[in-house]
Amino acid sequence: MDTEKIKSELLSKSEYGFGDLVAIIRLLRAPGGCPWDREQTHASIRRDLLEETYELIEGIDADDAGMMREELGDVLLQVVFHSVIAEQDGSFDINDVCGDVCKKLIVRHPHVFGDVTANDSATVLSNWDAIKKQTKHQQSDTDVLRSISPALPALMRAQKLGSKSRKWGFDFADYRDAAAKIPEETREALEAADSGDAAKTEEEFGDLLLAVVNAARLAGVDAEKALYNANEKYIARFAEVEKLCLAEGAGVKDTSEAKKLEFWEESKKITKK
Repeated sequence: MDTEKIKSELLSKSEYGFGDLVAIIRLLRAPGGCPWDREQTHASIRRDLLEETYELIEGIDADDAGMMREELGDVLLQVVFHSVIAEQDGSFDINDVCGDVCKKLIVRHPHVFGDVTANDSATVLSNWDAIKKQTKHQQSDTDVLRSISPALPALMRAQKLGSKSRKWGFDFADYRDAAAKIPEETREALEAADSGDAAKTEEEFGDLLLAVVNAARLAGVDAEKALYNANEKYIARFAEVEKLCLAEGAGVKDTSEAKKLEFWEESKKITKK
């Protein structure tokens, strides 16, 4: 690779494209490039991909086009970075990545690229699932469940597990039926906590969380989004509690429990959520 020629060509440009991004990452990873970039592995930058993805989601949630543009670039950087590392390892390169996803899209859209008819989204999704099961050589419904990535946030994965199971008729009748399990799971979780058995307590609280996710799912609620919103609401209300405590001349820690409860109820009126 003629690094000096590539540097000169890049420096002479005022606008850049996808190929330039690939060239820059290759340059950074080359001898004489950036020491930090050369040291990185798939594992070392794994967290970066997660963080950039969440920042993109933040931009989407905020409906901020400028932020989305920037964060999409950061996610794309991570995709290219991983691809260049793999290229140097002799595993695959960015063209392989693009080629694979193009082939996948063509195969999974037979209603566009073939002679299959699909006049609604439900049919498209049904075909997609069937083709995916076939191409991934999934022999059983359990194989399909196991294919749902364990790297997903647990609430999101639980919701997907339940949605897949429902397609096979293995689910609660409705959200009330699912919610009926919550008191039972709550009792078992508290009993486990009272026993002092840490492993059992973790297991039972997991069952309780799963019961709540199932009820939410069947009520048409995205559990991950619901908890996100609840977290934001909690922060907003805590902020009001802190303001009220400070107005009384003390921080939250130094305010009486009775006062904190009073301020919490007041914060609900102020935030109106």
